[in-house]
Amino acid sequence: MTKVILLDAVGTLFGVRDSVGEIYQQFASQWGVDVSPSAVNAAFFESFKIAPPMAFPGVESTKIPEQEFEWWCEVATATYKKLGVFEQFSDFRSFFRELYNHFATAAPWFVYPDVKPALTKWRDRGIQLAVLSNFDSRLYPVLAVLKLADFFDHVTISTEVGAAKPDRKIFVAALQKCGCAIEEVVHIGDSLTADYKGAINIGIKAFLLNRNTVLQPEEDHFATLLDCFDYSFS
Repeated sequence: MTKVILLDAVGTLFGVRDSVGEIYQQFASQWGVDVSPSAVNAAFFESFKIAPPMAFPGVESTKIPEQEFEWWCEVATATYKKLGVFEQFSDFRSFFRELYNHFATAAPWFVYPDVKPALTKWRDRGIQLAVLSNFDSRLYPVLAVLKLADFFDHVTISTEVGAAKPDRKIFVAALQKCGCAIEEVVHIGDSLTADYKGAINIGIKAFLLNRNTVLQPEEDHFATLLDCFDYSFS
């Protein structure tokens, strides 16, 4: 019987309004840098894909926020270098600090319409809910301003654990917080490798969420959280 549901954050609970490229370019234009938002978006995801895991094993907790900033700043630096416009910024770190702080607010995010109804149904059934994410510590204020924080008993993020999904260490850390047997846990996320395979490999039942494809509910592959609830928890 399911007692705990672990949920990924970005792409599962909430997503980016418009696109990353459009938001980046809104800020870049204020620094006199004019690039196509679609080109920025493509370069960003290329840079993000090859970046090392966002985890800092052995780093003191007080130093983690700045490590998180530096990690994202490297991704942004690589993005604009790919586009050949990095040198056009008069002060790239100041530009990026403004952009970075923006993503700690509600402005760039939206909550998927199925999320709160599904979370409410699960909570009403006495199921413990927790977030398991490779996002950074800005997740805490984002969950709060999106009015999602109160749904969750625990939040586990890669930068605090020192390991990122699909590493088993971050799943173990989440399980320890929940204090339940592994067979009582379900993990739901939108990444085949980080979420689905990461959970399966440690023995956690997993559902893959694919919001970009219209499909019929399958055994472990769903288009919305409500599909997942109706299929597996009703």
